[in-house]
Amino acid sequence: MILFPHCKINLGLRVIGKRPDGFHDIETVFYPFPLRDIIEVIKKPQSIPHSLHSEIEAYYTGLDIPGESEENICIRAYTLLKKDFPNIGPIELHLHKIIPIGAGLGGGSSDGAFMLRILNEIFNLQIPKQELLKYAAQLGSDCPFFIYDQPCFATGRGEVLEPISFDLTSYSMLLVNPNIHVNTAQAFSSLKSFGNGKSILSVLKNKVELWKNDLTNDFESSVFEKYPAIQNIKQKLYDSGAIYASMTGSGSSVYGIFPKNQVPNLFENEGYFKKAIL
Repeated sequence: MILFPHCKINLGLRVIGKRPDGFHDIETVFYPFPLRDIIEVIKKPQSIPHSLHSEIEAYYTGLDIPGESEENICIRAYTLLKKDFPNIGPIELHLHKIIPIGAGLGGGSSDGAFMLRILNEIFNLQIPKQELLKYAAQLGSDCPFFIYDQPCFATGRGEVLEPISFDLTSYSMLLVNPNIHVNTAQAFSSLKSFGNGKSILSVLKNKVELWKNDLTNDFESSVFEKYPAIQNIKQKLYDSGAIYASMTGSGSSVYGIFPKNQVPNLFENEGYFKKAIL
């Protein structure tokens, strides 16, 4: 079975405050963006596995994925379900990585969530969506969003989700990643203040043309200070006609929303990763 995990962008991101468990409460809207990895899972003949390595034959292509293979979120998804569903058999996994890593796009979270979906399907586990969401939350705060697979208003750590009706297809978009890896934990620790700005859902009720001053990402201030190149991307998008531009997540990717079919040709010589949606 082959699925194509997509990434996400954040429409606004407010960090409300630090929780007793060490995490942070946030408020954001996760919006699907059609930049995709590729996951293929094939059931292998039943055997008598003696280790995780013998249960999963994994291949990784595309972008380099840091860390040991056993730490990959797709492997962790398999292990998580295997504890409760021992009938899950050995598999061959091929992950082709296209979504930039450490880029605020949730590519790893998407891979993990889609891996849960694949295993649920090919092994006929019949896990209902609400239970699958709970498994996804154990993999990562924004993993449940990729189970819903539609725009969602997110609170809590990002795992408390409310699907919403929201559509940006009447606009074109340009996503830019400057090949800078922003560490999420460090980004949280560098935050200068919490809970600023207007309610995101109230801002999204306005036209995109009115978002610029009110739809904010709390990480931008500290991340821009450390990585001026990211701030320069946002400014260049505005200078080139973007109606709205923002960093997504804790960085480093930045997106611009443009009038339909009016995405400019930018960043040709910087070596940046780009994806345009016309």
